[in-house]
Amino acid sequence: MLAILLRALYGFQLMCGALLGSYQAVLSAQHGDGVLSLLWVPLTALGLPLVLQFLVILTSMIQSRTGGAPALWWRVLWAEYKAAVLIFMLRQPWPRGPGAVQKPLNDVPNRPAHASVPVVLVHGFVCNHRVWDDMALDLRKAGHPVLAVDLEPLFGSIDGYASVIDAAVVHLQKETSAPKVALVGHSMGGLAIRAWLRTLKPARLAKVAGIITLGTPHQGTRIPQPVATTNGVQMGWHSDWVQALLASESASQRALMHIALNLNDNICFPQAAQLLPGAPVTEFKGIGHLEMCLNPRVIDWTCQQLASLTRTGAQP
Repeated sequence: MLAILLRALYGFQLMCGALLGSYQAVLSAQHGDGVLSLLWVPLTALGLPLVLQFLVILTSMIQSRTGGAPALWWRVLWAEYKAAVLIFMLRQPWPRGPGAVQKPLNDVPNRPAHASVPVVLVHGFVCNHRVWDDMALDLRKAGHPVLAVDLEPLFGSIDGYASVIDAAVVHLQKETSAPKVALVGHSMGGLAIRAWLRTLKPARLAKVAGIITLGTPHQGTRIPQPVATTNGVQMGWHSDWVQALLASESASQRALMHIALNLNDNICFPQAAQLLPGAPVTEFKGIGHLEMCLNPRVIDWTCQQLASLTRTGAQP
């Protein structure tokens, strides 16, 4: 669903840019500038979506007041803009067979001989499985079978995503014959994993090796919601839904989690407050919200955390 919406959105923006460029081309031709008249259409057709994407990221940076020192602020802005162009414009409109298990790569030298825990990857708000392309590749190099889900419906209740995650876990275990599965969630994906976790009976809970959340609004986010979608309202700062989720969790569930805080997050903020009792925390700085799925530091850290699950006995 998201891929179709993005293709329609960017197609409309390209068309509007081309129309604007055509008008400018006519004006240039009337003034005798033939070369410039030929360039207006492609420049404005491609430029309009890029400019609008930049304005979206700039708005989120201003609203969150993230970045700290000016140099860091500009670094986060530029990195988040590049991540948004790559993820929203070049990857997510073009799905790659969601629901398929991606097996470990066989041609990676010096890979550990021990079995690596299979991983379910759960994306965030208004994203799909392709946000995980870089992460999935590195996990497969490390020997992990990977399954990246698509959360549908796009603007539904976070509770409704529990069935999607459950089906993915069952499918991944069936395909790999693994006794345990780990889950990694970005942004809203971390909340969706927690919503799924509270539906499990003790026997199923014992099959969860561990959970990692990246930039997840565990306490909600203060970013304004332009449209009051169901899942957007649920992610509001200290919302009733967030509070009910917190109250429903046991110590054994929290013990499975490891939280990655992104202190310069421009979407889920304030990030420093996104803590859960009993869940260990690792802090990152100077990284944008979407960039967490692409940043080598975050990916390496995630691989290390998952490798530790294997070493400590999550996999026999």
